[in-house]
Amino acid sequence: MKSVMYMGLALGMLFYAVPRLDIRSGLTLPTVFGVIWVLFALMIVAAHLHELIGVDERKKQEIGRVKRMKGWQMEQMLSGRRKLMQFKK
Repeated sequence: MKSVMYMGLALGMLFYAVPRLDIRSGLTLPTVFGVIWVLFALMIVAAHLHELIGVDERKKQEIGRVKRMKGWQMEQMLSGRRKLMQFKK
């Protein structure tokens, strides 16, 4: 809910400010400021979309699977060494 609200605020700022920014006057300081401001606002919108889509949840699940697999491999390796050590006695 919080991401939706913040994304809405960022989009509202964009819709309000973009027509008022002086972007067409060439390479001047106000133009550079306007372009950078719009890029930052779009990055905020993209970050909230990323949160809403749930890409982090899928990444966390994938990392959990990898950790479980590494743990299982370590367990198998250690149990194999134990068997080898018991066999050598």
